[in-house]
Amino acid sequence: VQLQASGGGLVQAGGSLRLSCAASGRTFSTYVTGWFRQAPGKEREFVAGISWSGGSTYYADSVKGRFTISRDNAKNTVYLQMNSLKPEDTAVYYCAVDLRSLVRVGKEQYEYDYWGQGTLVTVSS
Repeated sequence: VQLQASGGGLVQAGGSLRLSCAASGRTFSTYVTGWFRQAPGKEREFVAGISWSGGSTYYADSVKGRFTISRDNAKNTVYLQMNSLKPEDTAVYYCAVDLRSLVRVGKEQYEYDYWGQGTLVTVSS
């Protein structure tokens, strides 16, 4: 599986961005997909995850109510809509696929098998 994350950029606090994770090379639609982020000087952390059908979604407490994860399996793409962005959301955002799970969304990096290259989100105050 090859994953391509895109959609990052510079936005003011309170603004919105939509990230995309496009997959190729394997049937993307049958696996759990997650978004993680890594801020400068910090560990990579779980942001959101979605089951293969989109029926189950999970969010880190820090983004609940502001971020929405969704997927379009026909387009082999997972999205992360980010609203009400804060400076502390500044990070490189990565998408990842868990080839061993259809429904259960893992929140740890080791549970994911393939990773995209990351896209930088910068939120100015």
